[in-house]
Amino acid sequence: MERTHRLIEVAQGREKAHLAVVHATLANVYSGELLENQAVCVWDRRIAYVGPHPDPAIGPDTVIIDAGGKPLIPGLIDGHTHLAVMHSAGAFLASAIPGGTTAVVTETTEPYAVRGYAGIVDFMDSFADQPIHVFGTAPPMISISPNCPPIAVADLHRLISRNDIIGLGESYWQMVLRNPEQMLPILDAVMSAGKRLEGHSAGARDAALNAYAAAGISSCHEPIAADEALDRLRLGFYVMIREGSIRRDLTKISALRKTASDLRRLILVTDGVSPHELLEKGYMEYVVQKAIDAGFTFMEAVQMATLNPATHFNLDHMIGGIAPGRYADMAILPNIRTIRPELVICKGRIIARDGRCIVSPRAHRYQPESLDTVHLPDPLTAADFRISASHGDQQTTVRVIDMVTDLVSRESHVTLPVIKGEIKADVTRDIVKVAAVNRTHRAGQRFVGMIRGFGINAGAVACSTGWDTAGIVAVGASDGDMAVAINRLHDLKGGVVVCRDGGVVAELALPVFGLMSHLPIGGLTESIDAVNTSTHALGVKFRDPIQTLSTLTSAAIPFLRICEEGLVNLKNGPCTLVVSPC
Repeated sequence: MERTHRLIEVAQGREKAHLAVVHATLANVYSGELLENQAVCVWDRRIAYVGPHPDPAIGPDTVIIDAGGKPLIPGLIDGHTHLAVMHSAGAFLASAIPGGTTAVVTETTEPYAVRGYAGIVDFMDSFADQPIHVFGTAPPMISISPNCPPIAVADLHRLISRNDIIGLGESYWQMVLRNPEQMLPILDAVMSAGKRLEGHSAGARDAALNAYAAAGISSCHEPIAADEALDRLRLGFYVMIREGSIRRDLTKISALRKTASDLRRLILVTDGVSPHELLEKGYMEYVVQKAIDAGFTFMEAVQMATLNPATHFNLDHMIGGIAPGRYADMAILPNIRTIRPELVICKGRIIARDGRCIVSPRAHRYQPESLDTVHLPDPLTAADFRISASHGDQQTTVRVIDMVTDLVSRESHVTLPVIKGEIKADVTRDIVKVAAVNRTHRAGQRFVGMIRGFGINAGAVACSTGWDTAGIVAVGASDGDMAVAINRLHDLKGGVVVCRDGGVVAELALPVFGLMSHLPIGGLTESIDAVNTSTHALGVKFRDPIQTLSTLTSAAIPFLRICEEGLVNLKNGPCTLVVSPC
């Protein structure tokens, strides 16, 4: 009440603003207008006045910023991303802030899989009291690993009672429709709290898509073409157009403008940006610029990264536009064709100028338990990766993860020779071993299978960043090198390790949850480059080997995946375990 009273007084000129932006061309995302000669007066963190007559609210101590007629837009919002990947909170914010992003909505599946409720609390606390707003979604925890069951009801209720948790993260449609007895109580609890249900509907059509919408799912970031996006808009979904390091769908979906005349339910998101792209291209400013280049108008592109996500998440009373009562989050652009902010303001203070962050993100001290999440009962040896077969057999047929692309796989059956009761890798046919090792809940539990098409012809590579699990994933042409790589991950407390001939040739330490680095973005990209170069030297051709390896445990991508209990066929069911050999 005290804050509101002060805003009322400043708006009427009876008290003075702390900060005022004057002579701006205001991008009013509510009316869709560009209004010239506008001013914005700020008291503390909030906006008190917007209009052409700011003088009564300006006093001798008011900080005045003259926009000189340049566009003033609301701070940009990324409505769907994953921040528990590679970089720490401080490193990410230092790179994201200069481009005008003032709010982010992140998934929290990754820390929950590793440390449960305490992991999410530590993760979200790392973004508290930072220069910009960071919100989270509670994880439904849909995993192929039996050691990572759906989120506990007690954990869910504690999370959705937090102000910084604004919904439930992406729930894969197959799990929702095939396991309603598990999923509907989770969805109902979140809806009853007045919070949003985020979707993941890749591959869902017609009846399945209708059923998914009927379950209360409010959005989806998975459409990859204009017709898929339109199908979801027609069913009431908010469609999140993804333009990030995982996929780039903006150009194809931009054709939607020719069909849909109402774009209020379109939202621009990244779904995650790699450290390299964050450093080289920027963050949401790059996405908004690309939307304009793809044919959206300036106002449409800005609305899709401000008001639309804020409205979707029921945050538009706080963020998403420049209006009284909202947080003073805004950016001055050189012109409406160039989304490269000259000045960024968030929570009423200047945080970036001329492409440089001028505030220091708060360094977070993670809990000791979050820095010690990679456990092995004993060091592994080459013998731990042996795949046995009957001694009398000369050959046997085994299931293999067959890589179709760098992310998509299928189940294939291949015949391999049996040598002294053991099934061996065959690098001449690009068939090598793949292993998943649990590192937290049942530490050391592992499964070893076969994979074709990964490209590795010597050595091994291992990482602790398996998606949707608390798992280590390794691929190798050498059992001994697989053991060395995983043992080194234990020493590093997590990361990525490349081995050859019994020695480590490259490594990246990710000690925070076994997922994130303490390095600044520049140092992180150098370490990733070294790992990728070494992995490519082993024969791997994939552009991002770490990502390809990490996704082998995820239920988000078809079709044959691996966890510590076996191979999982997602095509035949949500968790159909099959083990090698056939």
